[in-house]
Amino acid sequence: MKSIAIVTYVFAAVGLLLLGVALLLVTSTNSFLATAVEADGVVVEFSASTASNSVFQKRKPVVEFMATNGEKIESTASLATNPPRYTLGEQVRVLYDAAEPRNFKIDDFLSLWGAATILGALGAAFFLVGGGMLLSGVLTRRRDTYLRSNGTPISADYQRVELNKWVKINGKHPFRILTQWQNPSTSQLHIFKSHNLWFDPSTHIGTKKMTVFVDLSNPKKYCVDLAFLSQVAK
Repeated sequence: MKSIAIVTYVFAAVGLLLLGVALLLVTSTNSFLATAVEADGVVVEFSASTASNSVFQKRKPVVEFMATNGEKIESTASLATNPPRYTLGEQVRVLYDAAEPRNFKIDDFLSLWGAATILGALGAAFFLVGGGMLLSGVLTRRRDTYLRSNGTPISADYQRVELNKWVKINGKHPFRILTQWQNPSTSQLHIFKSHNLWFDPSTHIGTKKMTVFVDLSNPKKYCVDLAFLSQVAK
């Protein structure tokens, strides 16, 4: 299903992009901290929000502090929150650029590392989903290739086609073919399920027997042969 491949690559790409931006923010903050000057400041007001509904208004604290050159600086912090994280008249520790004192940050974790942390967490989540799906696909193809070359081909009895209700994409469940085989050496009955198929293969199954490549030392490792469906339009 092409949409699955697209989603997989999009998630992985978005994850990498967000992780890259988070890394740039961390690098930028580290560079800022390496030369930043400390000062004591006070919250003197809050910047006006552009939101029309006061319930959703976010405000930035305006901080006043004295630079080492004696200049009184009054500047707005970059982080806006709702409700405000500070109160009027609250004392805060600030870090500022000696060459450009209005370029400052309040010395707390959220102000310094909040954006990088949030983007990094989102990036990791997106990449784990997309990358996990890509890795799963690669490992599955390698396992199938190995079983086709080294596994034992057995003739299993076709049972039915079922919906895999554990998976749902775009409101649809994939199909999979179920077969069974009784091991003549152990008399154990094994159920084999094909990989997910995004079309109903029922009308294309013209036999009661299907080939399954099995690792007889561990029958849980198997690959249902779907080569007969290779020419079916999906």
